[in-house]
Amino acid sequence: MKEITIVAGGQAGDGIASVGETLSKAFTRMGLHLFGLNAYQSVIRGGHVWFLARASPDPVPSQGDTCDVLYALDTQTVDIHLPGLAAGGTVVYDPEKFTIDPARVPVGASALAVPTLAIARKYTSQSILQNAAGLGATAFLAGIPLELLQKTLADSFGRKKGEVVDWNLGASADGYKFAQEHTSPNSNAVRPSGEPKLLLTGNQAIGLGAAAAGCKFLAQYPMTPASSIMHWMAAHSREIGVVVKQAEDELAAINMAIGASFGGVRAMTATSGGGFALMVEALGMAGMTETPLVVVESQRSGPSTGLPTKTEQGDLNLMLGAGQGEFPRAILAPSNPLEAYHLTVRAFELAERYQTPVLVASDLHLSESFGTIDRSELHLDLEVPPVATAEPNGHEFKRYRYTPSGVSPRSIPGQPGLNYIAGSDEHDEVGHLISDVKAGVPIWVAERTKMMDKRMRKLDGLLKDAVPPVLEGPATAPVTFVAWGSTVGAVRDARRILEARGVRSNLLAVPTVYPLHRESVATHLRAAERPILVEANFSGQLGRLIRAETGFEVPHRLLKYDGEPFYPMEIVRKATEVIGHGRN
Repeated sequence: MKEITIVAGGQAGDGIASVGETLSKAFTRMGLHLFGLNAYQSVIRGGHVWFLARASPDPVPSQGDTCDVLYALDTQTVDIHLPGLAAGGTVVYDPEKFTIDPARVPVGASALAVPTLAIARKYTSQSILQNAAGLGATAFLAGIPLELLQKTLADSFGRKKGEVVDWNLGASADGYKFAQEHTSPNSNAVRPSGEPKLLLTGNQAIGLGAAAAGCKFLAQYPMTPASSIMHWMAAHSREIGVVVKQAEDELAAINMAIGASFGGVRAMTATSGGGFALMVEALGMAGMTETPLVVVESQRSGPSTGLPTKTEQGDLNLMLGAGQGEFPRAILAPSNPLEAYHLTVRAFELAERYQTPVLVASDLHLSESFGTIDRSELHLDLEVPPVATAEPNGHEFKRYRYTPSGVSPRSIPGQPGLNYIAGSDEHDEVGHLISDVKAGVPIWVAERTKMMDKRMRKLDGLLKDAVPPVLEGPATAPVTFVAWGSTVGAVRDARRILEARGVRSNLLAVPTVYPLHRESVATHLRAAERPILVEANFSGQLGRLIRAETGFEVPHRLLKYDGEPFYPMEIVRKATEVIGHGRN
């Protein structure tokens, strides 16, 4: 089963993302699985950007390590990506813009000079039309039929008609035919395979999961890389029946979401680490008032502004400790768009069931990369039950009644006989505050302990209903990887490479980071020969949590915090090193 990887690179403003997305859509319409990596700068123009599209008949967990076709718009793209061109690969460039020394082309690869600017000038003086010609040449090398490419390209213009569309179709056909006449398809060129796939970014999958779970209100302040959740939900707000509010800042956003949820509406907010840092006080209020709330935290490189358009998994400690004091929460960490959809649905279910905040821990690599989903893997007709409310009994409503599960009766404001006080202070069963003149009085000291115990009992239910860790691969293996979030994809690819080399491995993927399924994690790790922690942060934050919860110290670590995602061969090299040391 062949796969192909295409990299298109240039400067911000060159239209690279459009080239990559068009190729990605064409591949998915051929029934292929795809992983699409959109790497960009935090400026509108200038700076190196690239889009990687990796397509295969089999599921594609990560961006891989090499490319088969490189479409280069400038010399910087050549400098950075040409060394990764695989044997049999082709670099496409315009000789009018620059030349490539044949000695620089990797052994077994070739260069194809395509007159993209000359082709563009046949139609218009706008140089960006060269991308249509380059797109055509690249599509031929990848094995994409011209008719499918042009249909995909035409669809990208939506309802637009006229000469601009005609120019693009003409230039793409010219580029396709030029490559057809001057070379042959790449040796890894793909063919149609099965039914068309859905193509979603992690953020789009989160938005779709929220809609399926019955979310009716999103309040958000835009912050990369979470912004496109709001963009997607706003664009589809009428279809899915959700109110989208762009707040003036993150503090307003989370408080709006809490207010909507308090009123009985399933609500969500989304942000990145810097915005989440502003939300933590309100998160604690949701914990104290026992208000359901879903918060998406899409991590990027920090601290402070850090690298706004680069990825990291450095906010786990922040999510674990967000909010003063202690209150129950769950942290769910999807690894791909399909998991992002399902775990967002689960986040709403847990938040409603246990009346507490639930965090969806994403990161830039997941949020903004593209992945494919088979339509059958989505369940969009979920039945969303109404808010379960108490029945009036003629007595004072005990909103925070002590229960074995920690979950108390709930009401929606305005229900007769179910009025109560919802303060951010500590309170008794009916909501009366015990923080002022009652603090320190023995009877109320005991009440505080009972109320804390009640709230924290929710962790038992959250643990029971959350997705447990999964050991992928053989029960025993020389190497056991431990990973969470988007890093899991690169580990899955690394395991394939190791298997091809005759090295068995397995993977302990942790979709529910908190509450941690400590017994299951400890059992798997104590049985592992050589556990390796793989995390995109400096201190191994999941490893620290595992040690705190189980007492087990993962002995080997592969940590990365340069803003780039893990590549499979980095993980393969670490595993080989660990195995080699074990034999000495």
